[in-house]
Amino acid sequence: MYGAMRTYLLYLKVYTKETSLPTIGTIHKNALKKSNKTLRLDKQEYISIPSSFLAFLAGLIDGDGYIQISKTPKGFITMKLVISLHLEDISTLEYIHSVLKLGKINIYKDLKSPTCKLVINKTDLQEVLFPLFIYNNIFFLTNTRIDQFNLAMYILRNDIKLQSEIAEVKNVPFVFEIPKSPVDYTLLPFFKNWIVGFTCSEGSFFIKKNNDGCFQLKQRIHSDLFEAFKLIFSTNRKIDSTNNYNQFGVSSKSDVQKVINYFSFSGLHPLVGLKYIQYEKWLNNLRASSRYSKLNYPK
Repeated sequence: MYGAMRTYLLYLKVYTKETSLPTIGTIHKNALKKSNKTLRLDKQEYISIPSSFLAFLAGLIDGDGYIQISKTPKGFITMKLVISLHLEDISTLEYIHSVLKLGKINIYKDLKSPTCKLVINKTDLQEVLFPLFIYNNIFFLTNTRIDQFNLAMYILRNDIKLQSEIAEVKNVPFVFEIPKSPVDYTLLPFFKNWIVGFTCSEGSFFIKKNNDGCFQLKQRIHSDLFEAFKLIFSTNRKIDSTNNYNQFGVSSKSDVQKVINYFSFSGLHPLVGLKYIQYEKWLNNLRASSRYSKLNYPK
């Protein structure tokens, strides 16, 4: 008990909240010229963004986003954060853009699978988004995104300009201490809203041919993270681990009720976009099912 409490307090003390958002690293004049912007002197409007939204956003980025660090033809570092979704889900990006007021939405219709991308440039990451995550003690929870974020922060804090300088770095320091057990994940104050964002990316609500109502989360192997899902949803269902993927899934009446309680009655950030539509259709199908009809549903 005391060990768990110490772990919880550690996460709360990773960063001490300030009344402003300090810019990470140095903003170069050329970057401002390219985007036709000036330095943001007043960031109070960003501080007012709810932490529930930022946790949701981190979960979505852990699934459908990435921090791209590449080089120009002259060897200089470029950096941007990208969230890529199917074009039919563009309303999700429009929602995120409306809250953050950062980045640009690009549409790619000529692909076999039309996509849309919200692209946030390096300057906006330095001035707003990364400082917001730090201010609210919110961070990524999948290995790839953690590594990308740590490297990006290292580059910004040390004002590294050339791609060749990165190759010399052997141990990139962690910005946040990552949970070391399933219980540690559940102690993160932002974890439940993070799950909502992660669900919008990697979750599914569906009815099987045998009329089982199912909720699933699936991604590359992250054993402790997926075991934490079992704790959050209070289930003993075994995590499937095949082909280097973890899959959490529930379908019993009691477990389905817990899922409904979580997404409809817990006061968390709501599902958005196509996942919200999928969830509503799932609820309607469950209501019409003889097996699940007597569960407690939102009105």
